Order: sequence, then structure tokens, then C-alpha cells
Amino acid sequence: MPPDLLRPSLRSPTAAVCTELSLGLFTDLYELTMAQAYWQSGTTGTATFGLFFRKLPPDRGFLVAAGLELVLDYLEQFHLTPADIGYLRSLGRFDEEFLEFLSGLRFTGDVRAMPEGTLFFADEPVLEATGPIIESQLVETFILNQIHFQSILATKAARVRHAAQHRQVIDFGARRCHGAEAADVAARVGALVGFDGTSNTLAAARYGLPPYGTMAHSFVCAFPTEVESFRRYVESFPDTATLLVDTYDTVGGVRKALEVAGELRRKGHELCGLRLDSGDLLDLSRKTRELADAAGFPKLQIFASGGLDEFEVESLVQAGAPIDAFGVGTRVGVSADAPYADCAYKLVEYAGRPVLKLSPQKQTHPGPKQVFRYHEPTGLISHDVIARADELPEGPGTPLLTPVMRDGKRLTSPVELASSRSLFQSEFACLSDGCKALRSPRAFPVHFSTGLDQLTKKVSTAIVARELTHCRLPE
Repeated sequence: MPPDLLRPSLRSPTAAVCTELSLGLFTDLYELTMAQAYWQSGTTGTATFGLFFRKLPPDRGFLVAAGLELVLDYLEQFHLTPADIGYLRSLGRFDEEFLEFLSGLRFTGDVRAMPEGTLFFADEPVLEATGPIIESQLVETFILNQIHFQSILATKAARVRHAAQHRQVIDFGARRCHGAEAADVAARVGALVGFDGTSNTLAAARYGLPPYGTMAHSFVCAFPTEVESFRRYVESFPDTATLLVDTYDTVGGVRKALEVAGELRRKGHELCGLRLDSGDLLDLSRKTRELADAAGFPKLQIFASGGLDEFEVESLVQAGAPIDAFGVGTRVGVSADAPYADCAYKLVEYAGRPVLKLSPQKQTHPGPKQVFRYHEPTGLISHDVIARADELPEGPGTPLLTPVMRDGKRLTSPVELASSRSLFQSEFACLSDGCKALRSPRAFPVHFSTGLDQLTKKVSTAIVARELTHCRLPE
């Protein structure tokens, strides 16, 4: 998603600020208050933050990394405009010298991350950002927002793509996604995991995706009869028309559409398909296929839509429904059954000192890290190991975190969507079927290295001795 879609012209509620605000202000207030306290106390050393998902959402056996490209765009462009500073000044809680410092602030740090399309699992760092602590702290909100949201949608879409097997899948979700930006993301990550196109023409133009569309019930209702609406539509699109047949009676609509298909053939053209959008799709697709074959149209495509997600698609495919393509919208565009995940962006090192938190059920692991992936002789992924960044793999492990930014600048040109799609396809092909299951998938084995375990125990022991011993109540 390019920056212009995320940078609308905003007007501040205060009269003092009347020019454009920027994404630099897209941060939680406490990031800014902490930044001033860091700055005033001289706590401005180098910090490393790691982004990870504490656990997978329900029925997920994997997650798909997405959002990195937009995050790198944001980090390269990060700054606070005069309008942003003016708004912060109007709050009356920030030091003027600190605001002057913020006005010149840029992100100058380094980033290591899993490339988009990589499969990952609970506790694994998807991204690590290293730089002056104020910079690395202020960008937390945006980084979490995008990696979380895009990875959740990409995972949902990947499940649909898997359930559909060889059949086409088209993104139909734009009208019910949570905003234009979300619709753009849904189309892009759908393409990343193998969707064949999108109904969203802006996203199609932006990302070079095939645009798909049929017709709406409103078009049928606007004409005196259903068959007339079909005739008028194919007059405009004699070689690309797919007719929606369920406005009144689906089987009756199929018969009328086949009548029009015959008329079209006699003129030297072929109807592309029939779309089913409601009712018992298994039964209706079978009746539609039977009628189309009997009328001499064995290649006429049957397109199904209407509240579908991976569970309905899997059920139809396993039942042998003669459906050639699926249009998936609302449930996929909002990841209806799992719209969020427990992810975090936590400080793991400051000024060379590994740090962690001991909060119950939210304890973290200290220090910069690497994730090594191991494969079986068959090529299937066997397990992952989360290790210290300075550790070597035990055997032929492949490191998943790669340097993507240094000193606030990308190390390479933006990655093409086709390349990310190829990476996903190769990764997904190596994942066991048990982890791909839509219900109660097998837990993928993720281990911690001996070195990371030892470091975690060492830092934990030191924290307990320093912070907790004197706080204990006498027995």
C-alpha cells in the first residue's frame, strides 16, 4: 500500500494547527511521553526491539509474514512535520527543547526481518529494529499495526487458497473491509498467497493484479425481465460476461442464462460463466453443471460467492461441488473467525545489556535473536529453533531473519509482489499437512537454543536478585 493512501489531509482540532499532519504522529501518546523522559534523562543509547506473536489465533497452525514492505517505506520517510509539532505543543505537556529535538528526528536504525511470504510460528521474532531508543520506541505503534494486521489477513487468505485446491479464488472483500486501506491490504496479501485476482480495481491497477467482476442484483432488477438484463449485459461484454443467476429463482435464472448463451454463440461469442451467490451452493452447482452440459456448454465456468471462507470452501470442494472459482469477501477481508492475535514489540537489549520482562504469562526472552529453520530429507520443514543472534545453527539450519535496513535506508529495492508470492508457495509446499489443517491443526515444533535458555536464566536470576528480593514480605 503506497503512502498516499495512508496520508490523508487531516485537520487538527486546534486552531493553531491547520496544515497537514503526517504518519509520524501515528503513535500512542505514551511513546511520546517516554521519549521525552528518555531524552531528559540522557537515556538515548542503542536499543533492540523484537516483534513476535505470543500465540497463534484459534485453529491456526501457522502465520504468514506480511506488512514488511510498507513498514520499510514508513521508516524511510519517518519524520514529524511542523503541523505535528504544533499539535504536540498545543497539548501543553511537552518541553519546548524536546519538541525542537523531535522536529529533526528521523529513523536511523537497522532492521532485520523475515521476508514477506515467510511462514512463522509463536514466539518467533518476525522483525527486530535496532537504533537509538527514542527512534525505535516511537515507531512501535505503526510497525505493530501493519505487521499484525497484514499477517492476520494473509494467513486467512492462505487458508482459503489451500482449501480451494486448484480452483480459482478471487478477492471480493473491498466493500466490507474496515476502510479503503484495509481493502487495499486484503487484495495485496491475497495475491501474495496465491489469489488469482481482485474485484478492487484500484488495487488491481496498483499491484498489477487481474481485475475480476460479474454483475450485481441491481442490474438485473433494473430491467423489466431477468432475461432482458442478461441480453443487455452480454451485448456490452460479448466475450467476457459472467451472469448472476440467483436474483429471483436460481435454476430459472440458469435456464435463461443458457438461452442467452446460445444466442451469443450463434453470433460467434461464448458466455464465460454463471455466478451463484446464495442458497445451497452444492446442490445448485450440481444442477447448474447438469443444465449447462446438457445445453452444450461443458466449459461454461461456475462461479460461487456469498459469505464464503475457508471452511465453506473446503466443505464444497470435499463434496465434489462442480465449482470452478470462488469469490471470497467479508469473512476473509476481516478475518472474521480470528480478527486479531496476541503480538508484541518488546525491548530485548539496551546499550548492550540484554533485558526481559517477568510479567506472568508474558515473560520475554532477552537479547537480539535469530530463527533457524530445519528441513527433513523429504524437504518438509521439521522444526524451528529460536537462538541468540550471535549463535551458529546446530546443523544445516537456515536463518530466517535477514538484514533489510541499515542506518534508516533500505538495503535493496522494494521486493516485487511476485517474488513474495513465490517464497510463500515454496514455504507452504514444505509445511506438513497436519499444520495446514483448518480445524485443530498440529502444533509446529519450535525450540529455544541452549544459548538462549542460558541467557534467559542468567538475566532472570539477576533481575530477581536486583529487583524482587528486597520486596518480599517476611514469612
